[in-house]
Amino acid sequence: MQIRPIRSEADHEAAVARIAELISARPDTAEGEELDVLATLVDAYEAKHDSVDAPDPIAAIEFRMEQQQLTRKDLEPLIGSRARVSEVLMRKRTLTLAMIRRVRNELGISADVLIGRGDGEPGERVLVGK
Repeated sequence: MQIRPIRSEADHEAAVARIAELISARPDTAEGEELDVLATLVDAYEAKHDSVDAPDPIAAIEFRMEQQQLTRKDLEPLIGSRARVSEVLMRKRTLTLAMIRRVRNELGISADVLIGRGDGEPGERVLVGK
């Protein structure tokens, strides 16, 4: 068993190919141990190089609206008046904690996504309050 660090896309491809060869190896064998180590290395490489950022909270709401064929009017019970819905969707007003709870409960969007990164960009912070 010769295992090397995965530092490039070529290394990654070779490791994935080797995993495919070893996929049916028994856990208590040398091949099984090689498979376990390679899988760990590939997982670490992919987490570092292929990570996907969480979606923007407003983009997540718009995506769910599209999926469920919802209109802005359908968001009014969750976010507030027509003007408030417009402000939120235009990223001029951030989601409040109460809005996040209602959207999470009714649309099934994770609160983590709705809270956002918290880096100060519009629509990516939580305001505690109404």
